[in-house]
Amino acid sequence: MNGEYTSKLKSEEMDFLFDAILKLTDKEECYRFFEDVCTINEIKALAQRMQVAKMLIDRKTYLDIAASTGASTATISRVNRALNYGCNGYKLVFEKLKYKP
Repeated sequence: MNGEYTSKLKSEEMDFLFDAILKLTDKEECYRFFEDVCTINEIKALAQRMQVAKMLIDRKTYLDIAASTGASTATISRVNRALNYGCNGYKLVFEKLKYKP
């Protein structure tokens, strides 16, 4: 992930949020923080997108992904677009997780 990256979202408020997230040290702290900051549906949507990304990396079909995750084809397409043309955020995370299909 070399090269200069500048987010369209960059702001002091976003930096403060991400600094807070980076201070979390384990899953329990993540659960506590995200349950306070997000709605249950927002958290579930993030988790669903990660599962969709994982399945796309594993070369599953849209039909298999939709059946397994309950994600709409629009969500699957959005995640697929991010995987192929996005900022490499998914790629970065999956590399850090050492996830290989």
